[in-house]
Formats: sequence, C-alpha cells, structure tokens
Amino acid sequence: MTTFVYSPSPLTPRTHPLISKTQLKNTLATTHDRFSHEMVNRLKTQCLVHLQNHSSVLGFLNFSSKPHISPHFPVPSSRESFQAIVSRVCAILSQVRWKESSELKQLSSQLKAHHVAEIVAMHKDTQSVIQFFYWISKRPFYKHNMNCFISILNRLVRDREFAPADHIRILMIKYCRNEEEIRRAVAFLDEISGKDFGFSLYSSNTLLIQLAKFEMVEAARNLYKQILNSGINPSLLTFNTLINILCKKGEVREAELILSQLFKYEFSPDVFTYTSLILGYCRNHKLDLAFGVFDRMVKEGCDPNSVTYSTIINGLCNVGRVDEALDMLEEVIEKGIEPTVYTYTLPITALCAIEREEEAIELVAGMKKRGCHPNVQTYTALISGLSRVGKLEVAIGLYHKMLKEGLVPNTVTYNALINELCVGGRFSTALKIFHWMEGHGSLANSQTYNEIIKGLCLGGDIEKAMILFEKMLKMGPFPTVVTYNTLINGYLTKGNVNNAARLLDLMKENGCQPDKWTYNELVSGFSKWGKLEYASFYFQEMVKCGLSPNLVSYTALIDAHSRDGKVDIALSLLERMEETGCSLNVESYNAVLNGLSKENRFSEAEKICDKMAEQGLLPNVITYTTLIDGLCRNGRTQFAFKIFHDMEKRKCLPNLYTYSSLIYGLCQEGKASEAEMLLNEMERKGVDPDEVTFTSLIDGFIVLGRMDHAFLLLQRMVDMGCKPNYRTYSVLLKGLQKECILLEEKVAVQHEAVYSCSPHEKDANFEIVSNLLARMSEIGCEPTLDTYSVLISGLCRKGRLNEAKQLVKDMEQRGFSPEREIYYSLLTAHCKSLEVDLALKIFNLIEAKGFQLHLSIYRALICALCKAGRVEEAQDLFANMLHKQWNTDEIVWNVLVDGLLKEGELDLCMKLLHIMESRNFSPNRLTYEILGRELSRIGKSIETEPLADKLKVLKDSN
Repeated sequence: MTTFVYSPSPLTPRTHPLISKTQLKNTLATTHDRFSHEMVNRLKTQCLVHLQNHSSVLGFLNFSSKPHISPHFPVPSSRESFQAIVSRVCAILSQVRWKESSELKQLSSQLKAHHVAEIVAMHKDTQSVIQFFYWISKRPFYKHNMNCFISILNRLVRDREFAPADHIRILMIKYCRNEEEIRRAVAFLDEISGKDFGFSLYSSNTLLIQLAKFEMVEAARNLYKQILNSGINPSLLTFNTLINILCKKGEVREAELILSQLFKYEFSPDVFTYTSLILGYCRNHKLDLAFGVFDRMVKEGCDPNSVTYSTIINGLCNVGRVDEALDMLEEVIEKGIEPTVYTYTLPITALCAIEREEEAIELVAGMKKRGCHPNVQTYTALISGLSRVGKLEVAIGLYHKMLKEGLVPNTVTYNALINELCVGGRFSTALKIFHWMEGHGSLANSQTYNEIIKGLCLGGDIEKAMILFEKMLKMGPFPTVVTYNTLINGYLTKGNVNNAARLLDLMKENGCQPDKWTYNELVSGFSKWGKLEYASFYFQEMVKCGLSPNLVSYTALIDAHSRDGKVDIALSLLERMEETGCSLNVESYNAVLNGLSKENRFSEAEKICDKMAEQGLLPNVITYTTLIDGLCRNGRTQFAFKIFHDMEKRKCLPNLYTYSSLIYGLCQEGKASEAEMLLNEMERKGVDPDEVTFTSLIDGFIVLGRMDHAFLLLQRMVDMGCKPNYRTYSVLLKGLQKECILLEEKVAVQHEAVYSCSPHEKDANFEIVSNLLARMSEIGCEPTLDTYSVLISGLCRKGRLNEAKQLVKDMEQRGFSPEREIYYSLLTAHCKSLEVDLALKIFNLIEAKGFQLHLSIYRALICALCKAGRVEEAQDLFANMLHKQWNTDEIVWNVLVDGLLKEGELDLCMKLLHIMESRNFSPNRLTYEILGRELSRIGKSIETEPLADKLKVLKDSN
C-alpha cells in the first residue's frame, strides 16, 4: 500500500525562515542595550492640558517608546568605530561654523540613522542639535527613522524646547509609513506629553489625517472625542477628515451626526464635506440619497467639482447604471468642468465590464480630443475588456501602444493580459509577457504567479509550475491558498496523488490554511483515482477543520463509492447530506443511480427517481443515460430502449454517452447492424460519435467475424476526424489474430498439417501489427505519425517492447521521425526490462533533440541503472540532472521517495540526498520528515541515519 504523509496539525506558527529564535532574541537584546542608557529618558508627567489621557486615542495600543534599530540599517562592525564617528561629529558640532566643515560633509556620507539618534541624544548644545537634525535630513542618501524622532523629542522636551519639539512631532507623525509605525508614534508621544507640551490643533489634525490615511477608524473616533473634550476648537479640516474616513467605510449615519456638530461650531460644509457624504452613500449603493446630498449642496450655493462628479459617476457605474453615468459625464462637460482622466476611466471600465468595448474605445477617442490622455488604469480597463470578448490581438496592440506612449504597465495591466491569454489558450504568449516582467523589474504579485502556474498545470507541465512555486517560497510573493489549490489540482489531474497529499502537508507547514476548495479538490481527486480510503480521510479532516462539506465534496465521494461497487455507503452519504442540510441536486442522485444500475438494483433506482420527482428535481440526460448504461451492461438493452424513448417523449435529448451506451449494449448482444443504425441516427441528429462509440461498434462486427466491415468503420471514423486510440487498434489486432488462427485451422484441415502465420511468436505478433497497417492502407487510411505514436505507446505499456521497436523501424522506413511521446514510452519500457544501454541511448536522443525531460524519466533510468548494478552511472546521471531547473522538494518526492526508496535502494537514496545537500539543494523540513517516515515504513530506523541529525537541526532552527 502507498504511504501518505499527513501533518499532525493544520497550522504551525513560524518565525521568519531566515532568522532563528536565538538570533532574534540576541538582536533585540543588542538593540535594547545600545539605546537604553543614552536615549531613553522617560518623562513621567501629569495628563495633557489640551489632550488629557492621550493614550486612549488609540486605546488598544501598547507600544514601548524604547528605540529599536531597524533591520534595514546595518549594525556597526564594532562599538568602538560607532562611538568614534559619533564623538567626532559631536566635536565638530561644538564649532561655531560647523555647517562649513568639510570634514562633517565627508563624514555625513557614513552617517546612518542610528548614528544620528545617538548624536542628538548626547551632544551638549540643544540649538546645534536642532540645526544638525534638519541639516542631515537634507543630505543625499540619508533618511531619518523612528528612533531619530524619539531621540530628539526626548532631548527637546527634557530641555523644554517646546516650539521646535512641536514641529518635529508633526514631522514624526507625517513620517509614519504604516499602521504599526503610527501606533508606535502615538504611544511615544503620549509618554512625553505633559501640561507644557500638549497637542495643538495643527498637530491634532495632522495625526487625524494620518489615522484616516491608514483607515484606523476607531482611533480617529477616539482622537476626535479627545479634541472636543480638551478645549481645542476644531477646524473645518477636523470635521471634514473624520466625515471622510467614516464615509469611506460606509458609516454615513455617523458622518451625518458629525455634520450636525460642524454647524454648532458655526462652520459651513464645503465641497469636500458634501463630496465625502456623496461617497458614503455611493459606497452603500444608496444613489438616491447621494443625489439628495448633491442637490442640497447646489441649493446651498456650493459648486460641485470634478471629484464630486467622478464620485457620482463611479457610484452609478458600480450599480450598473452606466448610461446615466455617461449622461452625467456629458453634463460635466457642458458645465465647463474639465473631466479628469479618472472621471473618464470609471465609465470606460464599466463599459468594458459589460462588453460594450466599442463605446469604451469611442470614449477614449473623445477624451483624447479634449486633451485628456489615457493613463495606465484606462489602458488596463480596455486591455482587460477587449481580451474578455476575444479581441486579444487588439488588446495586445493597445499594450504596445501604451509602451510607445511612455506609460509603464503596472501589475494589474500585466495580470489582466496574462489572465485573458491563459483563458484564451495562448499560454506561450502569456509566458513571454511574464518573463518580460521579470526581466524588466516589474513586480509580479501572487495573482500573476497564480495565473502562470494555472496555465502550466492546464498544459500538464506541473514540474515547471513547481519551479515557480519554489521561487515564490524563496523570493516572494508568498504562495496563497489559490497557489496551493492550483498545484494540488495539477497533481491530481495527472494522477499523482502522492504529491498532492505532500503539497497539502507543505501548505500547512508554511502556515497557509486549507479552505473548502482545497479539500474539495482532494476528495474529488482521490475519489477519481479510486483512493477511497484517502478521499474519506480528507472528507473527515475537512469536517474537523470546521469546514462544512458541500455539494461538490459529497457528490464526488458518493460517485466514487458507487463506481467502486459500495452503493450502500453511497446511499448513507446521500442520507447524511439531507441530515446536514446540504441541498441535493440531480448530480448527487445520478451518482447513486449509477451504482445501483450497475449492480442491477433497478427497483431501488426507481425509488430514487421517485424521490427526485418529489423534490421537484427533473431527471436530466445524465440521469437517463446512467440508467440506460446500467441496463445495457446487465444485458437488458430492451428495457434500456424503453427509457431511451421515454426521455425523447419528455423532450430530453440524448447525448453522445446515451448513444454510446446503447451501441455497446446492442453489440454485446450480437446486434451490431442495429447498433450501426444508431450511429447513422447520431449523425442525422448532429451528435458526433467519439472513439468509444466507434470502438464498441468495431468490436461488435469483429465478434461476428466481419473484419472487412470493421475496417470500413475505421475508415468512417478517420474520415469524421475521430482519432482511434490504442483500444481501437487492440480490438482490430484481436480480430486479425482471430482471423489468422482460423486460417491456420483451415489450412491444417486441408493439408492435414500444422500451419502458423510465422515460425516465431515475436515475428507472429509483429506480423499481425504489420497486417493491421497494410489493411489500413488498403482502405485509404494511410498510417500517420499519430497512428505509430498511439500503437508504440500502447504496446510499451502492455510490455510488448519487441513489437514496439519493430514499429519504430517501420515508421522510420516510411519517413517518419519518432516524436517525444514515443521516445518516452520506449525509454520507460527499456528501463522496466533493465535494458539500460538502450534506455541510455534513447535518453541521449531525447536530450539531443531538445525534448523536455521529466523527473519521471530520470527516476525510471536511475532506478534501472541501480538494479543493473551500475550505481556510479546512476549517481552521475543524478548529479547532471541537478544542473537543470527543478523544484528541490519534488526531486526528493519523485526520484528518491517514489523511486529509490520504493525499490528498496536505501544506500543510493542517501548518497543522492548528500549530493543534493552538497550543491545547496536542501529540501524543506517536511520533505526530510517524509523521507524519515518512508525509512520507517521499510523497516529502517531513522536514528541510525544522518537524516536524524538533519531533522534535529531543522527542528531546533524553527
């Protein structure tokens, strides 16, 4: 039995992959020691005069004001060199004309933020410190950090220099680049605030604006209350800022309350106030109220500006009222207000979204006439819209035009183009754009990677997709749940269930929580490949994770059990669906019907059909076809036709699978001629038969001994553009062999002697294959490269290597060159037969022709070399393989675990692992665990291997 590895917990907290806990602890300790003495002089003061208890502004914030050296700045090589620079600058600052010092200008290129923080804390003269603080900020390549602001503010408040301190406090607030920094700044400013250094209106408004910038609504509310309670008279800017942040979040009712307070302070709303309220109502999709505010502002004599109109136009577009948005755009122009590029881009985007791209293009032409040039967003909207409606060439043309106009496409532009190219099946073009992005420094985000990975998986190239995945893990952007789901689906599509399970474990290991789509993929995939035990396991794990199984997961599991003959379990799952409130649909019932009909349990199937009718679920073509197929497989074709006629009466048109089931049933009963009449009916009704339909019919005539008619059907099949598969050819080969045996018996009777088609069995088998090709030529179906590819690959899979090799010679004599799939099949077959020299010869041919080599090829060849006792060659081959691009974990999974360990070749497995590690191809910790578990499975104790030490080191580092 195949062993799968599951992570013991769905999520594991992780530190940064490049920083151990010990390193992090030491770094923090160093940071604290460096600054604690000189810089941190906490001022324990009373409440603010203007802003009492300022810590409640952000309420939940608890940050230390102790300076912390940012990891972006290098730590000095030694304390001595650090102090030397600081001391020398302080000495220069003691000079009256220090700004003219050439030495200082020279030293300034070496100064970093941690130097400046120390200098402003320890230099004696406060005025020089203030001037130096501003002077150094203007030097090229230098920038203050939070520690610098903390250091100088501590100094200025201590020296009671409140005026410059207030200015630097404002600069500190403006410096904040994210929510974390603004929280830290507020916590520090609260600590140093006192009765003589309270917040002014200017500093309060600056802080409020920054809180709005980072959408910290609750903190902004608290600050606003503190301003009102402190005795500061708010300005119109104070009210407008809070109204705006509330409206952006859709909190318009609260914003209206703030508006009423605005009137109490005898302010009049301006265009910013009204536009914010309009924005809020548009965000809530309450366009009537938005227009009410618009009318009110006009009535009050406040003229709307381009931003006001853009806000309403955006609101109209968002609710699908595009024509009204276009009318308003015309109104804007008529009133003499010049629309901005943003104003135009909104309806252009909306028109493209509803596939009115021609109007969008006209609008772009109109904006150009008015001197308003499209920007990146405008082009992106057009490119996306045109691509969606299949006008990829026009979209690509716009992309090139955009470049000519000097506009740099952003990530959204590239994603739109890449996405639509992938959907349109033009993956090679999408890949070129992706590589162009990488080569020109454009920042691809997770969506970009996900689109390319999806394209690679759809094209069956999971190995290249895994290379990109590894790049994401190492360099970013970090894989999302969509990335993992796409790759898991890619593995399951190819039938590689082992790697799908391993990828789920890696997903958990990396802190990415699987969602319901992850488990749906796993349940469906494992069910499809007959791994019911594991499909059920993931179904149960899904429930344990608090995710409710949905229709997709239930139906997949029901279908798998039904196909496996476990119909009673399928029925119990159907009942469980009802009990858990999961709505059943026709597909769920069809899955059960499939199992019941195959087991000839038609009375129960009838009850299921009645139950469907009670629930208002009408049987569809799949329902009827399922019952017809079950009856045909159980020799009850007559009853199947009754259902067939019934479905026609109910206006349910039969499809390809309905006809194929009936044709199969008739042929099984020896009624091939009647089956052929159904084939004619299919053609009349426009239902194209496939290779399964034709193969069943061909087999039906062969069973009746009508080989000539079987070949005529083959000709008809090819003429219709339907490609025969190996099953088709094997049926014909079976018929030819039967014909040969009959001929032997006939000749033997006539001459009273033994007669055979050929004296040797191998030659006899190939003689039949040659006969097949000859008969095909006779009916005008000359063998093609595809014919040879299908036959050779099929023969290799069946272990008939000698016939396959003879076919290769035959095709080469006919002027055909073997294609990639033929080489793959031959190499794999030679490896199974341990004909390693021939396998190596084919391997070299594949490389010489530039065909892509998969890990499965390397695995087969390395294992074969090992079995043949040619271990050194196996090692050399593996070492050369590492020169190509692979995902490190996938090498271990495919070659070492599923290859060598599965074959019991432990020693070589460990040697190859060592080769990988020596060349910096170290797998993930989870992959080492997989190796360890596989060793345990084959009865080898991990404690006796170097692998145990490796695992211990990896666990300690985490």
